[in-house]
Amino acid sequence: MRLGQPPQQQYMQPPPPVPPLPPEPRARRFGDIPIKAVYLVGAILGTVVAVLLVFVVFRGDVPTNQQPGEQIVRVAPVPSVSATPTVSTSPTPTETPIVLPPVPDSKKYATLSGTASSVTGTITDKNSGISYPRLASPWKAKSFPPFSIAQRIGKVAIPHTVIASAMYPGESPEKKPSSNADYREIATQAARWTIRTQYPEGAELDEWTASQKIPVGKGWTLGYKVTYTFGGKEQEAQAMVTVIEVGKTKPAMLMASIPETNKTRWRDLNTLVQQVRPL
Repeated sequence: MRLGQPPQQQYMQPPPPVPPLPPEPRARRFGDIPIKAVYLVGAILGTVVAVLLVFVVFRGDVPTNQQPGEQIVRVAPVPSVSATPTVSTSPTPTETPIVLPPVPDSKKYATLSGTASSVTGTITDKNSGISYPRLASPWKAKSFPPFSIAQRIGKVAIPHTVIASAMYPGESPEKKPSSNADYREIATQAARWTIRTQYPEGAELDEWTASQKIPVGKGWTLGYKVTYTFGGKEQEAQAMVTVIEVGKTKPAMLMASIPETNKTRWRDLNTLVQQVRPL
């Protein structure tokens, strides 16, 4: 720098202002979601719920080979011992004990009178673990608690014309039955239970018409004749009960009773006895 000359002043441009930071993104609220997306999600959820409801309502054991136009009505199974108390085969103090004649160790089921109904298919009772014939009209599947599945003729009234399956309605045995004698005794108690529940008060089991091992698997069948008074007139019914081992301590049960008002169907009992099977 020379003397006498003013110093040269250097001017610097001021720095540009710093732009403000962008605001932090806020959480997306429900009102920010497009309405089309809301409707889409709602429709999907509604469809899923509807499918689940259909599954829950209609799940269960539907007999196979259902005939066109024939309505199958599901009924409640016999309660298990772990839930509400089961129907007991023993009389309460207010009931008259049902006395049965001695059960034969072995007696073949004779061919009953009447005409056998056509077999239109097989009923598969998965609740009980057995299958047996589906019979043609006039047999119809109708509601009849406490059985899993029931085929009936006529209205629901005592004396019943019915074929029905369920787990054995008495107390579960302490251990799983193993011998024919075990199953014969359980079948005897099941027959006593039917006398109390399927016929007018005072009905009696007069005669055992059969006592035999089931054709397939472990179990026992008893056939019997029941007499009772109905409408001031003494009448009779032919009946059968089969208990079947199904992999549990408690066996499954198939029972059938046909009063003399439908005695033309008595031969159907032979069909059931010959074709009942464990699954």
